[in-house]
Parts: sequence; C-alpha cells; structure tokens
Amino acid sequence: MLKVVLIGSGKVAKHLFDAFRLGNVIEVVQVIGRHSESLRHFDMVSTNLIGEDHVLDADIYIIAVSDGAISEVSRSIKNSERFVVHTSGSIPMNVLSGHNRRGVLYPLQTFSSERAVDFKKIPLCLEAKVPKDLKLLRKLALSISDMVFEIDSDQRKYLHLAAVFANNFTNHMYVLANQICEENGLPFEMLKPLILETAEKIENHNPLIMQTGPALRQDLKVLKMQSDLLGTGTRAALYELISKSIQNQKKL
Repeated sequence: MLKVVLIGSGKVAKHLFDAFRLGNVIEVVQVIGRHSESLRHFDMVSTNLIGEDHVLDADIYIIAVSDGAISEVSRSIKNSERFVVHTSGSIPMNVLSGHNRRGVLYPLQTFSSERAVDFKKIPLCLEAKVPKDLKLLRKLALSISDMVFEIDSDQRKYLHLAAVFANNFTNHMYVLANQICEENGLPFEMLKPLILETAEKIENHNPLIMQTGPALRQDLKVLKMQSDLLGTGTRAALYELISKSIQNQKKL
C-alpha cells in the first residue's frame, strides 16, 4: 500500500481522507493540522500539529491547505527528499521548490462539509518534477478517481480560471436570482428545474450552441424592460455587461 501523510484538516483534506479510506491502495498514516479541534475527524489515525517534529515516513506528503499557507507549511516537512505535493489549482508546483521531489494533485471540484462527493467522478490533475514520482502520483490518483489528467502549472491556472467562471460565478448568479425572488415574494424553488436542465444540456452539447435568452435574440424591448426593473447598482451593471458579452459571442 502507498503510505500518505495528509497535511491539512479542512474540507479538501477531509474529502481526500475519506476517499483514501474507501479503497485498499492508500494508507493514511498521519494527518497534520493547525488545531487539535479540527483533527477530530481523523482520530482513527496518528495526528499531529503543524510545526511539531514528529512527521512519519510516507511515500507521498499531501499539503491540502489554503493557497497562502502552502509555502510555509511545506517548510515544516524538513527532509528535502520527501515527495511533497499540494492540491491547489492556482498555485504553481514550484512553490514547493524546497523539495527536490515535488508535484501537484489538484481535484477539480467544489467541496463543502455538508455534502459527500463521489471521487470516482472528480477530475484529478497531476504534475510532478520527477517522472517516477508522476507514476507514483498516478497510481494514487487512479485508486480514487476514473478521471486522471496530466496538466502542468501553466495549464492548471487557466483551468482554475475556467472553474471560477463555471462554478463560483455561476453560483453567484443563483444568489442574485434568489434575492430577486425573495424581494418579490417568489419561491426560488421554481427556478431549480430550469437550473438543472441548463446543466444537463451541456453534458452532450457545446454551451455556445445551448445559449438562449433575450440578449441572444437581440430582443431590445425585453432587455430594456428588465434593465429598468433592476434600476441602478451592481445587478443592473452585471445584467448589461453579461448581455453584451452574449451578444458579442454570437458575432464570433
């Protein structure tokens, strides 16, 4: 079995830990975190606080912390010959330059404490400095996911950017839609079938082809009416900007 030390105790670390425990390829020998309270989820294995010297031997050391903490946390792994990877989508592999053996294991998914995920359906993006380490990382990744890709740091930052548009920005649109519904005594649940249908369409079709709406149709009366309903402010500016973006995309 591949032995893993997991460094981090947040959402990504917890979901990785649970995925590793479901199979018979990975043994998590230790979890290291900042606070004792956050380590309770991992009490079936050895746990330590970041900065303590007692770091167990393992095949791979996975840093699953916030982007800004990766560099600092990596320095707590003293042996430069240990194979250390981080899980960030936007941070380059070379942030781990203190380690001769370094890499990235980036799960392309949004994680929350309240929802379990099926790692078999989550794309795992791999990068490693040393070819033999990439092979080792691939073995680990394939043990929990059916979607494994080799993607370098430059590609990964654009993938993460695309994910921000596809996930974070889209969810913000749901927030705004929910606010409009609440302000006008409407149940947001009425929009959920529409949201699901939109998501299901792109399973088999290019999203550009699936675009609909008044901006695409150049329906100036509806565009003007809805803009007037929004008045002024951020929502109105977003409505105008996104409508223009749709119209410009149509012309390409």
